[in-house]
Amino acid sequence: MLTDAELVCVAVAQALLGFPSERHWLRYARQHLTGLFPYLPQQSGYNKRLRAALGLVKRVIRMLARSSDFWLDDCWIVDATPVPCGMSRPTVQRSELAGWAGYGYCASHSRFYWGLKLYLVCAPSGMPILWALADPKVGEREVLAAMLQVEQEVTGRHEQILLICDKGFAGKDFETLLTDYGITMLRPSRKDEKARYGEPMLKKVRQLIESVNDTLKGQLDLEHHGGRSAEGVAVRVAQRILAMAAAIWHNHTTNAPITRSLIAYDH
Repeated sequence: MLTDAELVCVAVAQALLGFPSERHWLRYARQHLTGLFPYLPQQSGYNKRLRAALGLVKRVIRMLARSSDFWLDDCWIVDATPVPCGMSRPTVQRSELAGWAGYGYCASHSRFYWGLKLYLVCAPSGMPILWALADPKVGEREVLAAMLQVEQEVTGRHEQILLICDKGFAGKDFETLLTDYGITMLRPSRKDEKARYGEPMLKKVRQLIESVNDTLKGQLDLEHHGGRSAEGVAVRVAQRILAMAAAIWHNHTTNAPITRSLIAYDH
């Protein structure tokens, strides 16, 4: 009674309209969106359908990226941002995420947290190219190397990629690995290094990276996902990435002045 296509649309609308709670969202949708979705399941049914649709949501993200000009962009930006999954010690001890989630430290906000880390590789427009969730204790270079290994087909479509990242990805062996993939790294120099080539241009780019994370957190409530299981957290993060990708794709298709603006969709 609710097709897969309708399910994805409902999930994207939930993220864009700012409803972290599924119960509140379904209550609102039944009052205001019955013309678009004649049938909406109860909260438990919606939750089960959404968790089972993780693979579908990931495919739609990739489909939107591939169908845009941003997929051919040879400049990529990578960053990692916290995805908290619990706030108390009892929650950590009882959580189904134990063994995947862990304790981490966010230097930019000077705080510790328990949860996961979202690694996002995107075009300068913000269009997601690659993404993954990982334990905060796993090294950033290790996670990105695994992402590139899994998605060799994506990197293989580019002759040369400029990857812009922060100092957390620094390492000679890692740069050698990137070279094998046809990727050139552009990052700030560490204190024990000489100034690296192209470093002055990174200040503006760094603001771009932070603004993409702010879109996910400030407008799409990434940190208020409400997931309590591995599937639940994964699909809720994917739901928000899909919402951002859909807005970018639509704004680009309609020649909107700001590609990553969500103002037209958040009310």
